[in-house]
Amino acid sequence: MDPARTTTQETIADALRAASAALAAADPATPAAALPLLREAQHHLTVATDEAMAAVLVTEGGSIRTTGALAGLSENAVGPRLARTRLLAAYGSESGRVTAAGVERARYDLEEGRHRDGTDLPEPPAPMRFRARRTT
Repeated sequence: MDPARTTTQETIADALRAASAALAAADPATPAAALPLLREAQHHLTVATDEAMAAVLVTEGGSIRTTGALAGLSENAVGPRLARTRLLAAYGSESGRVTAAGVERARYDLEEGRHRDGTDLPEPPAPMRFRARRTT
């Protein structure tokens, strides 16, 4: 089996296990204590979704538009999320997005046995989160 596909499957499986553990630890009887666990599970599910989208694009030949639709995302929302994946991080642009050209290059490199997995790249910035301007 292809090493890139195996690594992607392991990443997705790890994220799903972590999400399941966070959900199992969340107690609906204590909503305040459950919220951080639910947020953690949501983060892990986002990682799994992003990695699955990258796998569909590179290994199954899907399009960015179709893949985004399968994940319930607009086409414009897919590129930045792909830039955070192990499979496509090395093929992102300066603006932090993966475009159709980057996907095509990743497919070609994978076929030729030269795929770059992005492990040598710096950690991508975390997605933007809400921060209150003032305490009330």
